[in-house]
Amino acid sequence: MYTKWNYEPPSAERQKAAVELGEKIGMSPIIADLLIQRGIKTESAAKRFFRPMLNELIDPFLMNDMDVAVDRLNDAMGHKEHIRVYGDYDVDGCTAVALVYKFLQQFYSNIDYYIPDRYEEGYGVSRKGIDQAKAEGVSLIIVLDCGIKAIDEIAYAKSLGIDFIICDHHVPDETMPPAVAILNPKRPDTTYPFHDLSGCGVGFKLMQAFAKNNGIPFSRLIPLLDLCVVSIAADIVPVTGENRTLAFHGLKQLNQNPSVGLKAIIEVCGLSGRELTMGDIVFKIGPRINASGRMQNGKEAVDLLVERDYHKARGAALIINEQNERRKDIDKQMTEEANHIVEKIEGENHQASIVLYDRNWKKGVIGIVASRLTEIYFRPTVVLTIIDGLATGSARSVAGFDIYDAIKSCRDLLENFGGHTYAAGLSLKVENIPLFRERFQRYVEEHIRPEQRQSILNIEEVVDFKDINKRLYADLKRLAPHGPCNPKPTFCTRNVYDYGTSKVVGRHQEHIKLELVDSKSSNVMNGIAFGQSASARYIKSKRSFDIVYTIEENIFKRGEVQLQIEDIKPSASSE
Repeated sequence: MYTKWNYEPPSAERQKAAVELGEKIGMSPIIADLLIQRGIKTESAAKRFFRPMLNELIDPFLMNDMDVAVDRLNDAMGHKEHIRVYGDYDVDGCTAVALVYKFLQQFYSNIDYYIPDRYEEGYGVSRKGIDQAKAEGVSLIIVLDCGIKAIDEIAYAKSLGIDFIICDHHVPDETMPPAVAILNPKRPDTTYPFHDLSGCGVGFKLMQAFAKNNGIPFSRLIPLLDLCVVSIAADIVPVTGENRTLAFHGLKQLNQNPSVGLKAIIEVCGLSGRELTMGDIVFKIGPRINASGRMQNGKEAVDLLVERDYHKARGAALIINEQNERRKDIDKQMTEEANHIVEKIEGENHQASIVLYDRNWKKGVIGIVASRLTEIYFRPTVVLTIIDGLATGSARSVAGFDIYDAIKSCRDLLENFGGHTYAAGLSLKVENIPLFRERFQRYVEEHIRPEQRQSILNIEEVVDFKDINKRLYADLKRLAPHGPCNPKPTFCTRNVYDYGTSKVVGRHQEHIKLELVDSKSSNVMNGIAFGQSASARYIKSKRSFDIVYTIEENIFKRGEVQLQIEDIKPSASSE
């Protein structure tokens, strides 16, 4: 698919500001301009950005109901009530449950945790889970990363004498559940200044408030930040504000002293001995934690995350790794099946969205398939299967399009729905699928912008190879951690040439290993272009071309940088 390159040259005013800021912070105008594009325009703001401080975290008691939540938790502990920590089966939910349970267990023993079975109970708070809690004498449930829409279920629990504290970050409905306390920065009446916490982040704020109220040193919370950063990266929340602070210090914890369970996962992933990044969480660590809930039961992942014995953790991590391998096989098969369906539909009529249903697809993998189709076709996508007689599915979106609002516009056809701007879940009667598909399609056609329907590479800086050196790379690393709203900087260099040694590599000859020079220096830059072997013939033709790339460390030659090339196009002068 053709990829559009989007670049807005800096104005003279911005160039001047970058030079001035660069001089103040002792960095190149390139780094300073990247900061300015992120809204960081002063020396003091740059220093706070580079060194986010834990003592600058927001007061947790600014969140609605936090005082009520802490009072109820203290009361439960004082009366030795049975407390249950309950959470969703994805990475965010599992890390949230592990974090709250691990912290509270240090001070209180009558506490356990529960993860609903994706296949038997479905998403969120279930009646089965409530009935089990009642039978086991639970009187307080702290629910994490779900619960904001469980109105009937929490009312049922209340009738049985079970109180709920909700820690959620999904968009609430007009009516909220009858919980004792609802901690959610997206409440319409929110008093909390940062709205984009992960579910685990909301759980962390509850523990921060509990610690503050009970005179527990904040330092006791720091070992839990590795769980916070895993949730922030895997749940793809904005890496700005409080999330940046939590992620920055969470990565430090993950690299220097991870919990036993995360250490076992890191080793099984083959990531030991290298500096871990947000990308390692997104592509390696997160999928393995997710695999437990997708293939079996998410409780296995929480068991691993709270494990203290390394040998047990290692064995559990190997089992979860095997589940992830099976998940990848099913994911590949389902994606191929879905692709065939889309290609057939494409032959008949081009659609602005994709809505697919197959009763034989595995529920735990449909979210991944929806993501794959969105990446391939650049359209909002809904993938459905059958669970307990209802069509149940996952939705994924393209950049800038709010799929939650699109699904909400069809709410009269749905049994249940919830989620975020870019990812949502829903269920509906099978007979409503055709009308849902029609209405969803119409909404997308009316609201999606043309630029959201194609692959776009946003270029932040156009540079020459002479600008790229170890100092620039060292300064670029200080912009991390990366994620939504703080992406890894993307560069463009124009009129580059093959040095004569570039070659196609890979098991299926699908990648290009490049050695390049540009027209303005004699610097030879190494690069790798994954999946772009179709450009190899042009590259070897000795004609010039333009590249878009990120700057990475060469893992095989420590200390050297290389270009990870995202796209290649003939230079205008060569066309």
